Amino acid sequence: MTELKPHAAHWGAFTAVVEDGRLTEARPFARDANPPALLASVPDAVHAATRIDRPYVRRGWLDGDRKGGTFRGGEPFVPVDWDTATATALVASEVARVRDTHGPASIFGGSYGWSSAGRFHHARTQLHRLLGAAGGYTGQLTNYSYAAGMTLMPHVMGTNDVITGPVADWRDIVAHAKVMVCFGGMLLRNGQITSGGAGSHEMAHWIGQASAAGIRLVNVSPIRGDMPDLPGVEWLPIRPGTDTALLLGMAHALIAEGLADLAFLSRCTVGYDRLSAYLLGADDGVAKTPDWAATITGIPAETIAQLARDCAKNPSFLTMAWSIQRAEHGEQSFWALAALAAMLGQIGRPGCGLSYGHGSINGMGTPRADLPSVGLPALPNPANSWIPVARITEMLENPGGAYDYNG
Repeated sequence: MTELKPHAAHWGAFTAVVEDGRLTEARPFARDANPPALLASVPDAVHAATRIDRPYVRRGWLDGDRKGGTFRGGEPFVPVDWDTATATALVASEVARVRDTHGPASIFGGSYGWSSAGRFHHARTQLHRLLGAAGGYTGQLTNYSYAAGMTLMPHVMGTNDVITGPVADWRDIVAHAKVMVCFGGMLLRNGQITSGGAGSHEMAHWIGQASAAGIRLVNVSPIRGDMPDLPGVEWLPIRPGTDTALLLGMAHALIAEGLADLAFLSRCTVGYDRLSAYLLGADDGVAKTPDWAATITGIPAETIAQLARDCAKNPSFLTMAWSIQRAEHGEQSFWALAALAAMLGQIGRPGCGLSYGHGSINGMGTPRADLPSVGLPALPNPANSWIPVARITEMLENPGGAYDYNG
């Protein structure tokens, strides 16, 4: 018997074709003009031999070792049925034992959201509901996609909307911008994914619309292929990890040529006096000129200065991929982009200003209506204990220790 089951996952909406109980095909949503190739892999992923097919428990733990006396890493894992795995003797009783012996903060609720393709059965939310109801746990703050940015930007912009959305609408960009500078490019395969799924994949469409509208699209990336080869696309190859230097060099050019929007800076920002002093070298004796930036980025100084001029003299939109801040001092690049956009004075104008993430995921800037989905909300965490998402190693190696975070 063949069954058709509508479904949605991170890679989009589709119809699951199930034949005699086995998934054989994922048919793209009929109204998706650009369905992702990833959908074709769904049946193989569901039935892969490497998938964990049932609950497994370490033999020593199953035999009653709760103090770590048996050798971890060398013992086999024993398959058990679902009733055994969820019975009070296993999961529930062990959560209670550890909580009562060591305190609720000793339980790490560390599931990460992308392991679940849907929302109702979102593993992280369901785990946190269980542990929250059981007295609390140590959770995780931020995410691996843009953790440095989401920690910093509320201090700089007052909100994380500029990273998470809603961000500038593609319709406004196409209608009003003349220059769009994309730090990290705009890689089309990133547009195959939307957290929780999407009915339509539109990144390629809107980049094409921007090109057709005559917008100058600048791909600032070490890789030419990070932007599709369309009319109006320019590749500005940059040494990896030097985006901040490029932004500072452009900012210096605005000051040197009298192109910074001082009225906007005075009306809408604080701190420009300190920034300009730094750019001019008052702090360290090093002016952050285009020549200075050229030696770091590998981009010619005149190219840097001209790009700054073009952004100042035309309606411009600046965007930066989430990936740029995944590096040592990565938050500096996000901060520098905000500073340069403020100096240009175009934040708030239709189709101008800045964002983070156009090109990082499908849906960023796409005209759409957000609709509610069915789900179970997480419960409050009575333990009030957490770590930044990437601090797992420090947590395990130095229990009870401290670290610097968010200032």
